[in-house]
Amino acid sequence: MQTEQMKDLVIDALEDLKALNITVLDVRGRTSVTDWMIIATGTSNRHVAAVAGNVEEKAKAAGLRPHGTEGRASSDWVLIDLIDVVVHVMTDQARHFYDLERLWGEPGSGTTEA
Repeated sequence: MQTEQMKDLVIDALEDLKALNITVLDVRGRTSVTDWMIIATGTSNRHVAAVAGNVEEKAKAAGLRPHGTEGRASSDWVLIDLIDVVVHVMTDQARHFYDLERLWGEPGSGTTEA
């Protein structure tokens, strides 16, 4: 699957369960870990877990196997590693605290709202 298709699949999975403030960060050239980060907010720990589960389910249905998933136990921040795309589903509180957009995004760097 091409990276653009993978990003679209993730965004669709996030939107299916009403994730909020979906942001796509282009981190190519700033890290060797991934090319894209997609960040979304869930309204509660349960919502975060459900949204992350939907992303995993849709990825697996498309033939992708997540390289890893972290944060399921607390569900205030779940990370899903799809190699070229890393997905962060966070509660609003965790998202503001960790502020990944400030850390990874720069003006003109390809940060977009989905």
